[in-house]
Amino acid sequence: MQYLALATDYDGTLALNGHVSKITLRALDRLRQSGRKLILVTGRPLPDLREAFPQIKLCDAVVVENGALLYWPAEDREEVLHEPPSAEFVAELVRRGVEPCSVGRVIVASWRPHETTILEVIQAMGLEHQIIFNKRAVMVLPSGVNKASGLASVLPRMELSPAQVVGVGDAENDHAFLDMCGVAVAVANAVPALKDKSDLVVIGDHGIGVTELIDRLLADDLADLGPRRPRKELVNQMAEG
Repeated sequence: MQYLALATDYDGTLALNGHVSKITLRALDRLRQSGRKLILVTGRPLPDLREAFPQIKLCDAVVVENGALLYWPAEDREEVLHEPPSAEFVAELVRRGVEPCSVGRVIVASWRPHETTILEVIQAMGLEHQIIFNKRAVMVLPSGVNKASGLASVLPRMELSPAQVVGVGDAENDHAFLDMCGVAVAVANAVPALKDKSDLVVIGDHGIGVTELIDRLLADDLADLGPRRPRKELVNQMAEG
C-alpha cells in the first residue's frame, strides 16, 4: 500500500450537522480493517468532539483545537502542545462584546463578524496570536499553530510520512494540513478555494464524500490518480508560477 492513513476533518467533512452517519461509520471501520490508520483533524475542543462523536476510539490519533492539542484514544491521553490563552485576553474580548466566546485548552473561538474586534484586542495587547477562519467560525491561536502543525506532531509517532497520508477537508482551515498530505481531497460541499487546490474532488458531500473516498482508497489505493510527487513541492511550484 502506498497510502497508509486517512486524515479527515470533522465538521462539514466527516460529519453533517455535527454527526457521522452509520454508512460513514461502517466505511471508517472498513478503512481500519484494511490496516490503514485513521487520524481526525478538527478545530473542535475535545469535550465537544467526544459528545458529538462517541465513536472517537475508531481513530488512531486526533488533532484537536486546530492543531493545539493531541488526543490518543487508545490511551485516553491528552497532550497540550501550546500555552493557554491569558485570562486578561479572554476578559477583554468579553468586555468588548465578543459573544459567544468559547475557550478551550489553547483555542479561543467565536463567530463572524467578531474578527475585527478580536484583531483589535490582539493588536492592543501586543499578542503573538493569529486568526483562522472556518467558514463562519473564527478561531484564535498562537502564531504558527494550525492543523498542519498538529498533524506534523502526530505522524512521526505513528511512523508515517506525509506522503503516505490522504487528507480530506471542506473549509479554509483545512488548507494547511491538506497541503502536507500525499493526496489532498475536497468533499463536494467544500469552499471553492479548497477544491481548486485539491488533487481530487469527490462527488459526494460530507460523510458520503468521505465514504466514496474510502471505497476508492480500498479499491486500488488511488492508483487511478497516477504517480504522485510530494504535494508540498507541487504547491510551491504553483505559488512560484
